[in-house]
Amino acid sequence: MRLPPRSIIPNLFTVMNLFSGFIAIKTAFVDHDYIAAGWFIVLGALFDTLDGLMARLTKSASDFGVELDSLADVVTFGVAPSAIAYQLYFSRIAEPWSLLVSALPAICGALRLARFNSQLVGYDKEYFKGLPIPSAAILIVSFISFYYMEPSRLAVVNITPEAGLWIVIIGASMLMVSTVRYEAMPKFSGRGIKEKPLLFGGFVIGLVTAIVTKGVAIFPLFSAFILFGVIRFVIERIAKLAKHRRAEALFDEEELERENEATFGA
Repeated sequence: MRLPPRSIIPNLFTVMNLFSGFIAIKTAFVDHDYIAAGWFIVLGALFDTLDGLMARLTKSASDFGVELDSLADVVTFGVAPSAIAYQLYFSRIAEPWSLLVSALPAICGALRLARFNSQLVGYDKEYFKGLPIPSAAILIVSFISFYYMEPSRLAVVNITPEAGLWIVIIGASMLMVSTVRYEAMPKFSGRGIKEKPLLFGGFVIGLVTAIVTKGVAIFPLFSAFILFGVIRFVIERIAKLAKHRRAEALFDEEELERENEATFGA
């Protein structure tokens, strides 16, 4: 009797990720329970993490698995957040561009995954170019679940839930197709912990904080993670520009010296 291939294990978790996204859409449109819909997307993120872990443990990473994972991610972390946001708020705006704005997570998520797959070399990544689509989805649904549905929590920043939703959706979508660098999740292994102890420690602290606060801290934690990437990107760009200008100034000085030597002699 022929045994099933080892790749069936991570692929099963990927399918569960996709199924979670489908249930999230159904929960938003049929049951109108947007908090539960958000938790199904978080559940999909858990399955998305486990499929990569299982692929490494079983040494069964493959191109098929990468493509299946991307298709599942588009549904769970792209289409589902867009559908939830549309059903919750944007469907009530009688403007054609409201449909486009609510679709941005799905559109930009698909573009981000297509770029990722076309540039993929190997199956393990130290960092990602652009905000990973699961992070963008969790940012959106955590805002909806714990702040849009509980507007009193936004009193500290003096912003309306509707304005906050606009900012979160457009910001997360644009960051997905940006070139801002974000670290990959640390590998759950002795070697992974030794290579990135601070990142792993931060992940554990964040997970514990999210559990203790019953999810309320998820949005601030992901916001801090995202802003850190943006600030680092800006600092690196400024440093690169300053280095380029110093190199140009040095080159101009050398050119002037050569011209003087050619004109007046050594």
